[in-house]
Amino acid sequence: MTAGMHMLSLVTVAAVPDHRCWIDGVDTNESIAAWNSSEILAAVPKTSSGSLHNCLMYQDNDTITCTKWVFDTTYRSSSHAIEWNLVCEQRWLGSFVQTVYMLGVFTGAVTLGTMADKYGRKTIFCWSGVLQLIFGVAVAFIPEYWTFLVIRFLYGVFGSAGSYITGFVLTMELVGPSKRTSCGVAFQAAFAAGIMLVAGWGALIDNRQILQMIYGLHSLLLIPHIWIMDESPRWLWAQGRVKESVDIVEKALKCNNSENIDKAHFVSRGKVESCKGSEAATTAGTTDLFKTPNLRIKTLNVCFCWFANSIAYYGLTLSTGKLEGNPYLITAIMGFVEFPSYGAVIYFLDIWGRRPLISSMMLVGGIACVVATFLPAGSIISTAIVIAGKLFIAGSFAIIYNYSAELFPTVVRNSALGLGSMCARFSGALTPLITLLDSFNPKIPAVTFGALAVISGFLCFFLPETMNQPMPQSLTDGEEFGKGDTIFASCFGKEKNRKYDDKADDKAAESMVPLEDVSKKV
Repeated sequence: MTAGMHMLSLVTVAAVPDHRCWIDGVDTNESIAAWNSSEILAAVPKTSSGSLHNCLMYQDNDTITCTKWVFDTTYRSSSHAIEWNLVCEQRWLGSFVQTVYMLGVFTGAVTLGTMADKYGRKTIFCWSGVLQLIFGVAVAFIPEYWTFLVIRFLYGVFGSAGSYITGFVLTMELVGPSKRTSCGVAFQAAFAAGIMLVAGWGALIDNRQILQMIYGLHSLLLIPHIWIMDESPRWLWAQGRVKESVDIVEKALKCNNSENIDKAHFVSRGKVESCKGSEAATTAGTTDLFKTPNLRIKTLNVCFCWFANSIAYYGLTLSTGKLEGNPYLITAIMGFVEFPSYGAVIYFLDIWGRRPLISSMMLVGGIACVVATFLPAGSIISTAIVIAGKLFIAGSFAIIYNYSAELFPTVVRNSALGLGSMCARFSGALTPLITLLDSFNPKIPAVTFGALAVISGFLCFFLPETMNQPMPQSLTDGEEFGKGDTIFASCFGKEKNRKYDDKADDKAAESMVPLEDVSKKV
């Protein structure tokens, strides 16, 4: 929830209201002339759509750019864009702030994802929670643009990467296969709730400093996790810390009033396995995802899927800017419409499987992204297609988190998710730059976004299905998992490679994998 709030906070604290040139002698510090007054209409040219030009004014029978502006304060009178005049020729500076934030998320996804595989999920989660609280509040008091960029970058590293990615991995590693879908998608739904909170607080609080402080103080919710949250038992097991892992599983069983396990039995088995593979487990990292052919192909395919999902999501979000009305209501609606998508994902993901659902959602969402550009802006059908596209892309975005967590082995799972998230944030940072292509043709950006989603949706047909399969544990498991399993092999009845899957005859034990996986090996 905090990650969604931090990611979208600039929508309000750096909002760019409608604006026009300041007309000396007409506008004064005491009073501002009405936008439809005869003096303003005579001094400011109109655009082709009939609205007042944002950046031009008449002077001596000529049109010049202005250096001072009047902002429409109907919805917001305090923001960085208003204070620093981030409009017209300086407009790119406002867009660059969001790009820098996304580059921070990009950096955090790689560095903190790898660190979480080395030092533990809980350690990185809790430190990120503390630092996003500090930076989330501190950024409200930065009076100067370039220092603001630096703090926003660090805010992105810890605010929408550190706790978010490690929190998701920890969520997935605490449950068995029957609960992965509901837990994983619920995690994504909380992100959408954070978007809605951005709109809610923005509508209630006008002062951008107080508003940013409130956004930042939500990170206080993460601080108690230092004391109440356990480390991932899967990660502990993979690191050879067998007793700690079994203790957490035993604690969970007592909390659930379930039968106890034979603790001594699992500890002894785990020690045998840790003696065999502890060195590989502790040294595995992002580079190991590219060392073997099957794992390398899956990694590249998944990275492109993250990239395309993100760019289509932002492409459709940009299309919503054409909707007229209360910006807070529109933002809240665009967050709310993701919930039906998540509900559909929870219901169908364990029926149809990961591969067919993410492929179809990306194909439909990408096509919607393209179709929306060829319809009249602001029309009912255009709005309906944009919302439908957002539903499908939000759904595929939720699936890729679950799918990635299930495709990659425990020893590099956090690194793989971090790498995927890095690709998503990189495309998010590129989106404002790609939109500049609309100077050649307004349709180029959205067609680019949609085409990437369609291509990625097709490539997902070549990923293996993970529904009801045990999560791979070692790098060897990850390489063998799903060899030869494509949607075409499934449709034409070809037998997929079961070299790894056949280890998991006892599905019940998978609720505490890697214990099940170790028992088979021993």
